[in-house]
Amino acid sequence: RLVVGAGKAAPTPPVGPALGAKGVKSMDFCKEFNARTAHINTGVPVPCTIIVQPDRSFTFTTKSPTTSYLLKQITGIEKGTAKTGHETLATISLKHVYEIAKIKRTDEHMQGLPLESICRAVVGSARSLGINVIP
Repeated sequence: RLVVGAGKAAPTPPVGPALGAKGVKSMDFCKEFNARTAHINTGVPVPCTIIVQPDRSFTFTTKSPTTSYLLKQITGIEKGTAKTGHETLATISLKHVYEIAKIKRTDEHMQGLPLESICRAVVGSARSLGINVIP
């Protein structure tokens, strides 16, 4: 599991050491990853899961950007609050939560969940970052 900037995969840490330990050529991964994430804005953190086969070939799946990244982009904050539940750094509407949930719904592990459940998870992430959600 790695989180790499879209279009910015390079054989430097964290990609190089993670794949080098498994005996995989990191340059092959970087070229393929950058090609798959070309449609996403450069630098957006994209989580990916890499599965290395015994013959040192690999497959990987990419997911949508992390919820915390999307929330920070919408609100314009750089990092979350130090005191969760005590400080409010920003406020977003339920419409923003719904839009993030629609993006997250494209992930493979979220396919079977109803949109309402994904929205609740997004609201929970927003609260932990110090973002207040209003209806």
